Amino acid sequence: MSLLFPLGLLALASLLVPLLIHLARRHQYAPLEFAALRWLRAKARPRQRIRVDEWPLLLVRLLLLAALAVLLARPLLHGAPVQTSPWVVVAPGLSPPTLPAGSEGRWLAPGLPPLRDAAPAGQQPVSSLLRELDQTLPEGTALTVYVPDPMRGLDGERPRLSRAVNWRPVAMPVAAPVQDTAPQLRVSGDDQDPSERGVLDALQRAWSGQPLSAPLATDAVPEQGQVGVWLVDAPLPPAWQAWVHDGGSVLAVSTKAATGTGTTVLQDASGKAAVMRHALGRGQVLRFTAALSPDALPIVREPSFPRRLLEQLRPLPSPQLAPAAVQAPLTGASPPLAQPRELAAWLLAVIVLLFALERWMATAPRRGASA
Repeated sequence: MSLLFPLGLLALASLLVPLLIHLARRHQYAPLEFAALRWLRAKARPRQRIRVDEWPLLLVRLLLLAALAVLLARPLLHGAPVQTSPWVVVAPGLSPPTLPAGSEGRWLAPGLPPLRDAAPAGQQPVSSLLRELDQTLPEGTALTVYVPDPMRGLDGERPRLSRAVNWRPVAMPVAAPVQDTAPQLRVSGDDQDPSERGVLDALQRAWSGQPLSAPLATDAVPEQGQVGVWLVDAPLPPAWQAWVHDGGSVLAVSTKAATGTGTTVLQDASGKAAVMRHALGRGQVLRFTAALSPDALPIVREPSFPRRLLEQLRPLPSPQLAPAAVQAPLTGASPPLAQPRELAAWLLAVIVLLFALERWMATAPRRGASA
């Protein structure tokens, strides 16, 4: 038991009010003289003791005020078992199943709307919503989850919950994903070294199976989605810098094409830096640390070099689809914290009963007769 507002107990001082009223309103006894006792010698009167009339009524009033003070302090009960009905959550896009008797049905979406409402639109982060729901439901609540198969909304790892889940995949047709096209290299100028052009042509063929495109015109810049290649020993012209700032990527050999200290993103087999990354606005400049030839840059001989360079130009997207069966939540997460229960409803019921009892005792006919 704890108190959310302990200062409310200061209201216990009001217990003095009915006590003082009962002491002040005691029955007064008037002396009555008898003729036969007039000539008796007066004796010392005994000391008067404090006596409370109608102490049951006083006790009820004190209990009523004490209950009101405790209600103001807002007591909480910790560790009390919470009985909840089983929960059934359904991912949007599925038809709501027939719920077992006494279970709670919700959509697996922010806010957990009831199944009787319309299904929320848009893709939902299933894994994060399951973790949030797991920490919201009291420990021991049975949870059944209906998800589409294959499953979307993945975040890199299977969710880990504090309870075992009744995992129900529902087969759903899925459209074939759109294949991403490989980037196209666009070289600036036509004064290329034959060895450099051979490496670039090999990279382009490894990515797309197509030969290297013709060089760009002198003042032209690559189009959106293409990769620029700057082999001139000079800084990037303003047009190319603006294109990179807008999110473009450039392969360069000259140190003049990149500004600032770069970050090593590719190393050769000996651990020597081969490609440095320089951020420029929303884009990047990938600078080779040596001339683009097999003799000066041994990494170009490695079979994995085209794939590794492509991953730096276009990072592989995280998987968006997976069989729902392999995404069943794991167990072992910390259980949710037990939520304390407020006793306000019970205290209000006690207060109402005490008030009714006090009114009955204060207005009973026998009370007036005895007075």
